[in-house]
Amino acid sequence: MLHSVRSQRGMVTAPHHLAAQAGLAILQDGGNAAEATVAIAATLAVVYPHMTSIGGDGFWLIAEPDGRVEAISGCGGAASAADLALYEGLSAVPWRGPLAANTVAGTISGWEAALVATRAMLPLERLLRDAIHHAEAGVAVTRGGADIAAAKGPELRRQPGLWARIFEPEGRPLVEGELLRQPLLAATLRRLADEGLGSFYEGPLAADIAADLAALGSPVTAADLAMHRVELPVPLSAQIAGATLYNMTPPTQGLASLLILALFDRLEAGDADGFAHVHGLVEATKQAFLVRDTHVGDPAYMTIDPQALLDDRAALDAMAGRIDPARALPWPQPGQLGDTCWFGAADAEGRVVSAIQSTYFEFGSGLVLPGSGITWQNRGASFRLAEAGWNALKPRRKPFHTLNPALARFDDGRVMAYGTMGGEGQPQTQAALFSRYARYGINLQEAITRPRWLLGRTWGEDSTSLKLEDRFDPALYAALRAAGHAVELLPAFTATMGHAGAIVRHPDGQFEGATDPRSDGAVAAW
Repeated sequence: MLHSVRSQRGMVTAPHHLAAQAGLAILQDGGNAAEATVAIAATLAVVYPHMTSIGGDGFWLIAEPDGRVEAISGCGGAASAADLALYEGLSAVPWRGPLAANTVAGTISGWEAALVATRAMLPLERLLRDAIHHAEAGVAVTRGGADIAAAKGPELRRQPGLWARIFEPEGRPLVEGELLRQPLLAATLRRLADEGLGSFYEGPLAADIAADLAALGSPVTAADLAMHRVELPVPLSAQIAGATLYNMTPPTQGLASLLILALFDRLEAGDADGFAHVHGLVEATKQAFLVRDTHVGDPAYMTIDPQALLDDRAALDAMAGRIDPARALPWPQPGQLGDTCWFGAADAEGRVVSAIQSTYFEFGSGLVLPGSGITWQNRGASFRLAEAGWNALKPRRKPFHTLNPALARFDDGRVMAYGTMGGEGQPQTQAALFSRYARYGINLQEAITRPRWLLGRTWGEDSTSLKLEDRFDPALYAALRAAGHAVELLPAFTATMGHAGAIVRHPDGQFEGATDPRSDGAVAAW
């Protein structure tokens, strides 16, 4: 039996062990869970550069000790110049390059909002200290990072900026264990510590960032950076048996994540990881994705109220009624790509944080700014080049996001933060680990370690099959195929299934945490 880590004073979990250690050190120095999460986020931007950057977007849920759940949306909008004319002659926004770097990066604004909301006391210099150290001194490249850099090198090294100089410094891909140094990024993090996080958007640092973006051909300007504002929406919530679930508002797919579990709550459960469990969640995923892919995007352009849908028991009953307990709904629908980092923290005051940040594709747009070492996201590559409709490109419009942090308050007083990377797989993995833990009573670490599945695409794959790790009971594969699922088996512990993590705060003040053996992560506690 695999067991979770337990502690009494505080806990963090992250997909890289150095980031987890950075967060734990903040808790030990008297910082709160939000301060620890900022330290984790900054360190991940250094040690996991293929997955995240300060040039991306980020979203937070914070469960406060008094019962409130606060949401922070650090999502940047499209540049003022990012309109259809800019992409004349193209059928889609490019996945890489200057025209893919068409949105403001909102991650830093999310950090600042979290620190303000939780009345943080530690200085920025302390919160960013470990990230600065690792960027200056260097960090050993992970196997996953080396593999991704090698695989994506042909399309990234030809992009303008410093990608090849940093990630192929000797004219070849970095290999596992080799030291990666990022002195320019270290200097930028030090400027943020000295000048304040707001300097990313206004002031000398912002001017330098804008000049770099302009030199590389991005449409994002200093005015776009200055216009950016973090948002503090009321998080989405859904009631299920024994718990209230929370997730992020649009433009994220948080609605889909909540719908999957709300629909599954209405189905027969069967045995853990048996046909009813896996088939039920896969079919609930299809129903949720049909809503997501029709309606979810920038809230200013949406035609439905997502919270109203989650509160409409009759509508949810009808959606669940469309799920055949024995047959698979014909699929596919278009999939969503994306890679990211989820991480969490909990402190002795009772605060629990679920956070996620990303550059969308591995290394984002591929643009690494020559003056700052920042890798800029390509989140705006998800926009459609259309005059109107779902996720159509418009200046300052927020792009659809696969990112979504999850959180739950149980009726018995437990608070759970959980999430994963993996684009299309994020809501599916959330549903797998939450249902195993909450509905079937499986140990938290085992819930994450057990084999997982993925309907649709992630990590650049074109296949939209139902992919399962090959550690399930073979009878399950046969039953799923007989029900009409296009089953595809993947190796055990494949990173295709994402890097999940979770923290649970129990009402007696105990903490329980787990991390994913598919990642380079760790749970750190004291």
